[in-house]
Amino acid sequence: MKYLFLFIFVSSTVLGYGQTTEKWTLQRCVEYALKNNISVKQADVQARLAALQVKQAKYYQIPTLSLGTGVGVQFGRSIDRTTNIYTNTQALYQNIQANSNVTVYNWNRLKNNVSAAQFSAEAALADVEKASNDAALNVATYYLQVLSANEQINISKVQIQQTQTQLDITKKQVDAGALPELNQIELEAQLANDSSNYIAAKTTFQQSVLQLKAVLNLDAAAPFEVDTPDVSTIPLESFADLQPEVVYALALNNQPLQKGNSFRLKAAQKNMQVAKAALYPTLGFGVSLGTNFYNSFNQIDGYTFNGYAPITGAEPIVKIGSANYYVQNPVFSVTQSKKNFGQLWQGWSNQITNNFGQGLGINLSIPVFNNGQSRIAYQQAKLNIKNTQLQNELADFTLKNNIYTAYTNAVLAAEKFNAGKKSVMSAQKAYDFALKRYEIGMLGTIDLITNQNNLLKAKLQQVANEYDYIFKMKLLEFYKGMGLKL
Repeated sequence: MKYLFLFIFVSSTVLGYGQTTEKWTLQRCVEYALKNNISVKQADVQARLAALQVKQAKYYQIPTLSLGTGVGVQFGRSIDRTTNIYTNTQALYQNIQANSNVTVYNWNRLKNNVSAAQFSAEAALADVEKASNDAALNVATYYLQVLSANEQINISKVQIQQTQTQLDITKKQVDAGALPELNQIELEAQLANDSSNYIAAKTTFQQSVLQLKAVLNLDAAAPFEVDTPDVSTIPLESFADLQPEVVYALALNNQPLQKGNSFRLKAAQKNMQVAKAALYPTLGFGVSLGTNFYNSFNQIDGYTFNGYAPITGAEPIVKIGSANYYVQNPVFSVTQSKKNFGQLWQGWSNQITNNFGQGLGINLSIPVFNNGQSRIAYQQAKLNIKNTQLQNELADFTLKNNIYTAYTNAVLAAEKFNAGKKSVMSAQKAYDFALKRYEIGMLGTIDLITNQNNLLKAKLQQVANEYDYIFKMKLLEFYKGMGLKL
C-alpha cells in the first residue's frame, strides 16, 4: 500500500511539472475574458447602436433632399400636356422633380435631441466599462479559488510526506520489536486518509479550474495552468487608506454604474426638453424643382388640303393635334402611322428645358390638437426624470452599503487571518511535541495522528483565510478605483 501512495504522489507531481503550456496570470485571464465575455460583447453592441443614434440625431439637423423621376405610358382620355386639351390618345411621359426641406426653428428640439443621444451614448460606454469590471471581478474570484485549491494540494502533499516518513520510522521500530504492529497499521490508515485528502484537493482544484475556464469562455479541454504568485508579495492597501467613507467618495466618481447613471439623468432631462418643444410651432423652409416630357404614340402623315382651311359644318375628315379639319372638295389623302421607340423620345431635351419650374416655400406647423400625444409625452418625460433620479439614489445607496459591507468583511477576514496564524503556530507546536514524545515511546499513534490532523486542518483553514482576506481587500481596492492586480 505504501508504494501505491508513493506512485499516486509521484505520478501526479510528474504530470504537473510535465506541462509546458504558458501560464495564465490574472492579467492575462482578465484580458482574455474582456475579449470573449458575452456580456461585454453585448454591451459593446449596445454602445455602437447608441453611437449610431447620435449620428442619426445630427443628420436630422441637415436639410433633406430627394430626387425622383417617373416614366410611364398613358392611355384613354386625358389632358394632352403639349396642348392642355382633353383628348383620347396614347402617349409616353416622364416627370422629374427635386425637393429639399430644412427646419428653420423648432425651439431647439433637434439640438436637444442630439444632446440626449450623446448622453445616452456616454451611458452606453459606461455600461461597457461596468460589464468589463464585472467580468474582471468574476475572473479574480475564481482565479483566487484556483490558487487556494492549489495551495491546499501542496499542503496535502506535505502531509503525505510527513506521514510516510513516520510510517517508515515506525515500521523499522516494529521490525526491531520496539513498537507494536498496531502503530504501523494506524499510520498506514492515516496515510490512506492523507492520500484521500490529497485526491479530494486535486478534485477541488480541477473543478475550480473548470469554473475559471467557463468564466473565460475557454474550451474545457484546452491546456491551462495558472501562474501562482508568492502570496506574501501580493500588494495590499492598508485599512487607513481604505476607510469606507473615503472609498465611497471616490467610487461615486470612478464606478461605471454611477457614471452611466449620471449620463442617463442628463439624457432624460434633454429628452424632456425635446418633448416640450413638440408643444410649440415649427418653422420650415422648402425648395422644389420640376419638369416633364410628353409625346403621343401616333402621328399623321401625307395629308393634302388643296388650299382649303378647316371649316365648320361638314363631316370631319381627319383630326390633327387638337384641331378638327373639314374640307369641301375632298381632294385629300391621309396616312396614319405609329412612332418607333427612338421617335417617341424626340424633343426630350427641349421639353425638359421648356417645362422646367421652381418653387420656394415657408412652412409653419402649429400643433393644435393631436389627441394629447405631445402633452402626454411631455408629462411622461418629466416623470422619467424623476424615476431616473430615484434609480440613481438607489444605486448610490446600494454602492455605499456594499462598500461598508466590504470594509466590515475585510476587517473580519483580517482578524480571522491573524487568528489563524496563531492557530497554525499552536497546532505546529503541539504536533512537534507530540512527535518527540511519540519517537521516545511516550505517546500513542492515535494521539500523534490527532495532532497531525489538527495541524493539517489549521493549515488548510489558514490558506482559505488568507485568500479570503486578499480577495476582500482587493474588492475594497476595486471600489476605490485601483483595478484588480496581484
